[in-house]
Amino acid sequence: MGAENSRFAVIILTAGKSSRCDAEKASGRRLVGIEKKKPFYPLLGRGVWLYSLAVFARRSDVVQIILVVASSDRAEVEARYAREIASANVVVVEGGAERFLSVENALKRVDADVDYVAIHDGARPCLTDDAVDRAFQSAREYDSAVLAVPIVGSIKRGELTENGAVVTESVPRDGLWEAQTPQVFKRELIFKAYRDRSPDFSPTDDCGLVEALGVRPRLVLGDRFNLKITSETDFAFVENVLKSRERDGA
Repeated sequence: MGAENSRFAVIILTAGKSSRCDAEKASGRRLVGIEKKKPFYPLLGRGVWLYSLAVFARRSDVVQIILVVASSDRAEVEARYAREIASANVVVVEGGAERFLSVENALKRVDADVDYVAIHDGARPCLTDDAVDRAFQSAREYDSAVLAVPIVGSIKRGELTENGAVVTESVPRDGLWEAQTPQVFKRELIFKAYRDRSPDFSPTDDCGLVEALGVRPRLVLGDRFNLKITSETDFAFVENVLKSRERDGA
């Protein structure tokens, strides 16, 4: 099969606990059920994860979309988003206690005829078509793609003391990148990375597992607006980004 006919599966992760983010505080109003979790927060009237779904669902090279949810959220997610799930033929899978276990569960449902697997955080609603184009093309050419942006600020290593945090070291930022998602890998590569994972290794992202194989994943320039919602203030930021794109017709 030629590269232009490559088939991609996309895994969208929404099973996290959102323990570091108070969505009700960000909204200034009472939220109900799963709305309290970042991926399902009503951002400009739509659940956060739906912005990413839209980007992937309109691509002809994406042949499968898998949504990973917490087991406690599954019934509400399937009821609340029944129309969107049916329209994009989304497969709903229950996640695990940690991120990599959620991905592992999703990989079990990837169709046999898929060539590449893209893994994306459902709490990154500002993903663009151009960024996905770059990531998918890199995966076709180099078997891997990790969207990332170079670190531009001064980096400090700190230590917590009884009097607060103190700087213990200034870290040179040369060559440092902040990883984003989607992270995209050739099917055989990501399956091997999970199959060969050391039991005592709990990676923070999929790139870390692929690195453990001795592979050097390809960095692909991302977008600084493609941030993962982590704190209450992030909601206002991404709302402004999305409103700006809407005004510009992007």
